[in-house]
Amino acid sequence: MPQADIVIRECVTVAELDSCVRLQREVFGLPDLEISPRRHLIVSRQAGGWTLGAFVEERLVGFVHHLTAIRDAEIFGYSHMMAVDPDFQNRGVGAQLKWSQRDRAIQEGRNFIKWTWDPMQARNAHFNLNRLGVTVSNYAVNFYGTDYPTSPLPSRDNPDGIDSDRLFANWQLESPRVVGLASGISAEPVLIKPSAMIEIPTNWSSLCRESPSQARQEQLRVRGEFQQALAAGLIVAGFERSSEQPRYLLYPGEVLRSL
Repeated sequence: MPQADIVIRECVTVAELDSCVRLQREVFGLPDLEISPRRHLIVSRQAGGWTLGAFVEERLVGFVHHLTAIRDAEIFGYSHMMAVDPDFQNRGVGAQLKWSQRDRAIQEGRNFIKWTWDPMQARNAHFNLNRLGVTVSNYAVNFYGTDYPTSPLPSRDNPDGIDSDRLFANWQLESPRVVGLASGISAEPVLIKPSAMIEIPTNWSSLCRESPSQARQEQLRVRGEFQQALAAGLIVAGFERSSEQPRYLLYPGEVLRSL
């Protein structure tokens, strides 16, 4: 349930957008070169995008940045980034931001939002697939270049860093499953046995720090399994949380058309 002390509204002032920049530094741990600056947020708004903030009184504790995108002749939403203050994580702030993003996109006549996440991050996988109801049919290799948050900067022992592979979330805003989840109805991804499962490491972040070579081997394995499964027409529609075997659940595309 939404928390009474958190208000979701658009960030419009310079001070509010500066708070989004500050939150990026605190949450993502990126070098300044990789931070989306205030000017980018302002220009995005002028081009049809927006930034929704989660506020406690006047303190920004989270935001989601939404861009306007075009696919053929269709205008849709692209969710560039979301961040939640560490002090407010695990309190439903991210869910409030995403459902508010969905509401506003629908008000603007959109029915689809796209974004990416690191396939090795189990928490994001559970949130996107099981709580929001997204599906995945595309995998990008090294989408952003060397990834700083999960890998130390390139060094003698780790000359290449870790590739920033990404899954693309497809959020069909008015699909039956998403409508149900938006109403608070908990739902299983699908009611049939998955055609394939792809397991990910349980300790990805520490693995990247402590054994970059092993992390790269695991990434190559996961990458190959995703590429093979998606090329065969399977679609990711669920995630099994486990402290021992976290894994993605994939199904034939025709099974998911009504979800």
